[in-house]
Parts: sequence; C-alpha cells; structure tokens
Amino acid sequence: MKVPAYQRKKQNKLACFCISLVVAMLLGIVAVDGMRLLKRYHSYQDKAAEIRSEIEAEHQRTAELEEFEKYTHTKKYAEEVAKEKLGLIHEGEIIFKPENQE
Repeated sequence: MKVPAYQRKKQNKLACFCISLVVAMLLGIVAVDGMRLLKRYHSYQDKAAEIRSEIEAEHQRTAELEEFEKYTHTKKYAEEVAKEKLGLIHEGEIIFKPENQE
C-alpha cells in the first residue's frame, strides 16, 4: 500500500521537527556544560595564579633565610648575641644602665 504524497510530506515535516528539537536540546546542554566548564577553568586559573605568587613569596623567604644563615656564621652576629642574651661586653667597655623610674 502506497502512502499518499501529502502524508509523506507531513511525516517528513514531523521528523524534521523532532530532529531539530533533539539537536536544539543537545546544543543547549552543550552550551550550559560549556559555561560551567568555563567557570571552573577560570577558578582554576585564579588558584594557579595564587599558588604562583605563594611560590614566589616562598622563594624570596628562602633567599632571606639563606642570607640570615650566612650572617649567623659571622663574628658580628656572635658578638651581638653575646651582648643581648648573655650580657657580655668587650674589655674596657662601659655600660650605662638607666635608673628605674617608678
């Protein structure tokens, strides 16, 4: 049995509409997921920049600690610690202490 031409056109239009609807739904889903992924990408980029700045700060801190380590091996540092913590003085030095003001 042959299907009349007007019914075939109607079926073709319905099939095209259904296919277009499915394609539009898929396109919408892809667009929404793409936006979500884009937001996640930007948040990861921000975290990476923050971590890079922390790494730079730690490198700077490491350099300062290395400088301080070199300084601690000097005679000047040993003298400063001896004066401040132990109260030692060089021979012939006079220490003036302020009177307690109460």
